[in-house]
Order: sequence, then structure tokens, then C-alpha cells
Amino acid sequence: MTALSPHLRQATPVVAARGEGVHLFDQDGRRYLDFTAGIGVTSTGHCHPKVVAAAQEQVGSLIHGQYTTVMHEPLRRLVGKLGEVLPTGMDSLFFTNSGSEAVEAALRLARQATGRPNVIVCHGGFHGRTVAAASMTTSGTRFRSGFSPLMSGVVVTPFPSAYRYGWDEETATRFGLKELDYTLQTISSPADTAAIIVEPVLGEGGYVPANPAFMEGLRERADRHGFLLILDEVQTGVGRTGRFWGHEHFRVAPDILVTAKGLASGFPLSGIAASEELMAKAWPGSQGGTYGANAVACAAACATLDVVRDEKLVENAEVMGERLRRGLEAVADRTPGIGEVRGLGLMLASEFVTEDGSPDPETAARVQRAAVDEGLLLLLCGAWNQVVRMIPALVIDETAVDEGLQAWASAVKVATSGAAGR
Repeated sequence: MTALSPHLRQATPVVAARGEGVHLFDQDGRRYLDFTAGIGVTSTGHCHPKVVAAAQEQVGSLIHGQYTTVMHEPLRRLVGKLGEVLPTGMDSLFFTNSGSEAVEAALRLARQATGRPNVIVCHGGFHGRTVAAASMTTSGTRFRSGFSPLMSGVVVTPFPSAYRYGWDEETATRFGLKELDYTLQTISSPADTAAIIVEPVLGEGGYVPANPAFMEGLRERADRHGFLLILDEVQTGVGRTGRFWGHEHFRVAPDILVTAKGLASGFPLSGIAASEELMAKAWPGSQGGTYGANAVACAAACATLDVVRDEKLVENAEVMGERLRRGLEAVADRTPGIGEVRGLGLMLASEFVTEDGSPDPETAARVQRAAVDEGLLLLLCGAWNQVVRMIPALVIDETAVDEGLQAWASAVKVATSGAAGR
């Protein structure tokens, strides 16, 4: 009999039969609060009626119009709608299917536009699983091991992960920027550096936010040395952090912005945005793809952007994120094994540590499993999988936040009790 690869193991035992809003239902009809949102993808919740209607209507007229062969109306509409929310001056778009593809498109554009070979990445960043994207990923060896040689020209610089270093944020930021200067002096000269790419909040690296001073430092160095600043907003974009784009917390603008995940409420769609002047520097034939800007995905994305605007989901992410954070911090205050609660908006996480402050993936895994029994679906992240993350759909309300917090508190209590084997 054929079967899925044994390495495609699900994080929970749930077999999903249907989804509605912030809930998933299994084959027996049991309801689960989904605080995973398909790893941040179902931004408007499962099966939002307006997204469903847009996709159904599009399926009946045109499923696939290959966008380097013909133009189709959903793509036209999407370009216009994104123009309303993109940073000023980012008036040129290229669409692909996945975050990894979009990251690689951004890298290709940066190298072609600057004529320089190297890219600087921040330690702890996740940018995808394809060869170039995995070469730029340093959030865990599981994403990049076993298929070397990886792409050359990747240089790693520190991210201001204050909790990991045991420093305050100012010290961690000062260290990160000084090390970047040292990297530019000793490993990748500015003349060889095409770009630096960074997530506004580390995703797989543990939900660690950047800060204004660090991001401003990156922007200043990019301008001074003539390389590009690429912001990987695959997970932080489309309202996730309580701003439409995560970088809006930090008073900086990118040269290239990468988007995916929540853009189309679950349909595969990603892309990069840049100025028309910069995008024009891509070499002829370097941008394309069979499925990019699929008509149904574009229609779903247009509906998604309408829902985000009309239902004020960016504002909701900020308010509900603060409510969720307060609840998580209350649980952490009475749980010695939770070292830190962090994140932005509805992108929040709790890091589990042992008594000496070391990562504690065993307890994190127990909590995640116990949460399933409480009807709450969660995911792990961090280098050791010691961090439990929460990324509910942006449509979440007070009732669901409070229900999730109650389930979280119960799961933490069960998993950290003496009976759990500690």
C-alpha cells in the first residue's frame, strides 16, 4: 500500500473534517480551537464566507490563466488592492506560489540589481526549505542538513535575541549591529553584499521580535553601503502583528518585501514587491512560473484583503493580541518553567526552560500535547522546539481568546505537575 512519507508526521492527532472561523472539527464532530491557522495561513479564519464565495465564483469561470501567457482579471484586481496597503513607492509586484519561492525571487532580484554575490542573513531566521531558501535559514539544522553543498554566498550575522543572550534589549541590539559591521569588514565586504534579509519577528526561530533601533541600524547600513534591505514578511504580513506589515512597528521601509501565508486565506499565493525602478533591474526571463498568480488564488486574495479591511482585522489583531498576551503572562507568572512570553499582535509564544535556564523541549512538547486534550491546537518552534506558539486567525474574538487561555492554563498545569514526570 502507498502512504505518506514517514517524515510527514502531524503535530496533533486530529483528522480535520471541516473548519469554521477559529475552529476545526474532527470526523467525530469534536470542536478544536485552532491556534495554528495552518501556520499563519488562514488569516480570515477557516472558510470565511466571502473568501469561499469569491473562490467558488472564480472556479466556475477560469481556474488557471498562466500569467506570462495571458492576463486575467483577478490578477489585475489584486495588484490594485495590494497597491493600497504596500509601503509608499513599492509599486511593482511579482507573484509565485510559496514563501520559499518568493524569498528566492527576492534574492535573485537583489543579486541581479546590484551585481553583487553575497546575502547576509540573521541568525535564527527561517526563509524556506528549497535549496537557496534553506541556505539562508538558520533557525534549526533540521531545515538545512543532509543535502549539502548548500548555496554559497550566505553570511550569518546576529539577531538581537535578548532573552537567549541573557542581556537587555539595548545590549543585544548594540552587539548585533557591531557584529554586522565586523562581518562587513571581515567576511562580506559591502562591494560583495547584495542584500540583508530579515524577518520583523523570527518565526521558526522562536517568535522573537526585532526592535526599532536594530531595524533602523540595518536600514542605515544598507543605505550607506549600497546593498538592499529585504524584509521577509511571509508570516508577519497581512495584519498578523497588529499592523498590516510587521515592519511598520519599526519605522523602516524595505527595498524588497516578501509576502505569502495570510495573503489568500489558505490558497497558495506569494509574491515580492519593490519599486518599479528596482524591479526593472531583474534580468529578462528571470521571473515566471507555471502556477504563480493562479486565478482562484488571486480571487481569494482579493476577498481576503477586502475582509481584512472591512472587518478591521488589523485592529482586531492588536486588541485581541494584547488580551492574549496578558493571559499568557498571567500563566507564566505562576509557572517557573516559562522563561518568557513574547511576540507581536496575534503572533505570540511562551518559551519553556529548565531550572538553570536551558531550553526545555520536553516540557514544551508535553504542554502542546496536553493542549490537544483541552481542545486547543498549538505548534512548537525555536531551535530546540522549546517554544510553544499561538497564531490564531485574525477574526478571533474575546470569547475564543478567553477559551483558549483557559485551555492553555489547564494544559500547562497538567504538563508541569509532578505527575507529568518532571
